[in-house]
Amino acid sequence: MPDARVVPNEITYSAVISACEKDGQWQLALDLLGLMPEATVVPNEITFSAAISACEKAGQWQLAVNLLSLMPEARVVPNEITYSAAISGCEKGGQWQLALNLLSLMPEARVVPNEITYNAAISACAKSGQLQLALSLLSLMPEARVVPNKITYSAAISACSKGGQWQQALNLLSLMPEARVVPNEITYNAAISACSKGGQWQLALHLLSLMPDARVVPNEITFSAAVSACEKGGQWQLALNLLSLMPKSRVVPNEITYNAAISASEKAGQWQLALNWLSLMPEARVVPNEITYSAAISACEKGGQWQMALSLLILMPEARVLPNEITYSAAISASEKGGQWQLALSLLILMSVARVVPDEITYSAAISACEQGGQCAVAVSLLAKQSAGSLNLLVEMRQQKT
Repeated sequence: MPDARVVPNEITYSAVISACEKDGQWQLALDLLGLMPEATVVPNEITFSAAISACEKAGQWQLAVNLLSLMPEARVVPNEITYSAAISGCEKGGQWQLALNLLSLMPEARVVPNEITYNAAISACAKSGQLQLALSLLSLMPEARVVPNKITYSAAISACSKGGQWQQALNLLSLMPEARVVPNEITYNAAISACSKGGQWQLALHLLSLMPDARVVPNEITFSAAVSACEKGGQWQLALNLLSLMPKSRVVPNEITYNAAISASEKAGQWQLALNWLSLMPEARVVPNEITYSAAISACEKGGQWQMALSLLILMPEARVLPNEITYSAAISASEKGGQWQLALSLLILMSVARVVPDEITYSAAISACEQGGQCAVAVSLLAKQSAGSLNLLVEMRQQKT
């Protein structure tokens, strides 16, 4: 531009910074903002808003808040877009207190919050498990003459889900038609998840059945939540039936769906079925995680298949999955049920090598294996270790408090 004797102004910079924001180039956006004084161009609220939004989208909440704090010094008045971007940055960074603090500063700055501002603040509270604050913000919107939309309701219902308040979640969903707000798949997903967490598998399935009439297409999150609800309710046949319906709905299962199916099979004592689901994952290009393997090993344990449980544990490093205390506990329990006390002890030793801390379930299974194998002395030794470990943990907890 200088060669063409065209001098860039604040509109030019704002447009380029906005382009950087949309392309995810937050560093470049900040570099351009930093070059403006040198080019004797004064940033305006659009420039700052674009730069703050670039930081927000990149998860750089500290930088977003810092830019907002620099605006008064630059004699630039923040607007609702600026605050919304900064609050959204705090939401993504899990900084709900800071998000609410920024929202509270808006009246003093003579800036009126809009639905985007409230949505970001409610989402910040929802993600941090602050249910009452999320609901309080929702209740304040009519007074502020701000109309809630589907994003607002979805965030509030999600807060109810995380807070274990399935009744409140369903109540909010029922209020949406009256508020002339149409639920979308995110709203339904949050409500079904709330029912799942609350052990209400019938309600979860009912909500899923309502989606076609509401012209809302279920996705993998919807099915995963519904399958998980059936799994938690001991309805493994229903869980597997839902999985079979997914291809017809053109929905691809993810690791959460498979984990729920394997867990449902495990709870029903269907170890062969659990292993079948595990075997299908590579073909579906879904990567198993420690939850997947733990559920499958637990299924083998319940089915008395200690060799298979051990084989799965051995396969985990090859699959680049690290066993945790749940995985080891399930494998040790399988060894105990198979009368393999030496194997149970070997696994307990492997845990310390892998720097995995045994819990009471792990010790109980190992002690039980030794008792069944007539190794009372070893069992007593393990019991002493467990007691010493519990005592050390108690001391550490007290030291942390003081």
